[in-house]
Amino acid sequence: MEEQYPGGPSHWWRYGPPWWNRPDDPEAHRARLPWRSTVLITAVVLIGSTFAAHGQQDRVPLDGSGRVLLLAASLLLLWRNRHPVPVAFGTAAAALVYLALGFPYGPVFLTVAVGCFSAVVAGHRRAAWAAVGLLWAGHLLVALWLFRRLPPAGDRGAGLGQEIVIATWVLAVVALAELARVRHEQWVRERADRAEAARRRADEERLRIARELHDVLAHSISVINVQASMGLALLDSDPEQARAALTTIKSASKEALGEVRQVLGTLRAPGAAPRAPAPGLDRLPELVEQAAAAGLTVETEGEPPRLPPGADLAAFRILQEALTNVVRHSGSRHARVRFGYGDGVLRLRIDDDGPATGADAGGSGNGLAGMRERAAALGGTIEAGRRPDGGFRVLAVLPSDLREDQ
Repeated sequence: MEEQYPGGPSHWWRYGPPWWNRPDDPEAHRARLPWRSTVLITAVVLIGSTFAAHGQQDRVPLDGSGRVLLLAASLLLLWRNRHPVPVAFGTAAAALVYLALGFPYGPVFLTVAVGCFSAVVAGHRRAAWAAVGLLWAGHLLVALWLFRRLPPAGDRGAGLGQEIVIATWVLAVVALAELARVRHEQWVRERADRAEAARRRADEERLRIARELHDVLAHSISVINVQASMGLALLDSDPEQARAALTTIKSASKEALGEVRQVLGTLRAPGAAPRAPAPGLDRLPELVEQAAAAGLTVETEGEPPRLPPGADLAAFRILQEALTNVVRHSGSRHARVRFGYGDGVLRLRIDDDGPATGADAGGSGNGLAGMRERAAALGGTIEAGRRPDGGFRVLAVLPSDLREDQ
């Protein structure tokens, strides 16, 4: 065993024996036999009953048959997770037979409490109540009517006070079991809520990363595609222009690689601060220059405001995706970008004159869906559609806390 883990403790020693671990899976919990707790309960019942017998000289001495009944009632608890209802009735029946044969009172009731407790927690409330009621009714029958025919000899039966004590004990067992059931259900709900919240956070993170990668790659690859086509067409007739196209491809690919590394770095080290600031509208001139390299003239109206980081990144990505769609899906080589803001709301409008060059014009795929998700995350909206004159328009309305000096 040790040879499989040179230089350190064995697998068994590091993680413990199989019965030590407690998996969170309820199915695995039911499949496991609770040996440790059952052995402890068995010891308490046998030792406690032996000591209790010394003070009950009027009862039948605790002999081998009595200990067998105590042992049987205790060992039934091994299956309380797999078969809670039979165990509840089995422990109640064993305890009833034990008392009916006149053996001393003692911790035999502990096995009934644990069995019924497990049944209630497992959702079998009526079965647990029926088992406890069976024990109490049987004891009442023995104590008030059958005591003359059962050992010990000369037994005078039980008084009403003793039966009230036993009834109180029964109610206490039921109350504790119900309390445990409520607590267990609350724990299950909390655990399910935590798991759902974790899944929701993971889904949101995957969507965020997918949007970032789509926006970065779609824009850069569109620029690279246009420049590569231009370079191939001008390679022989105009080598200088072809060289300029290759330079643009190099710059666009380098920028795309940098942004992809930043996104993947965040994925590898969740919670770590990014090494480079997130892009924002301060990179508008760079975006316009990249569009110009792809053959698209961008006319801007208004000055981009200073926004909080989340709104700034969303506005930049929406603008980037809208210009990418113009390059890919529009026959127009001219686009207009207008910034408008007021009352804490940014209105970003991107227009082109068309016409569309493909069936998917307008960015009706993942790009438009990503824009809508970004806007919705801030409580904003995206309107996109064809204009009456044949062009296409994207209008983003993003709530943001704009500064007064803007």
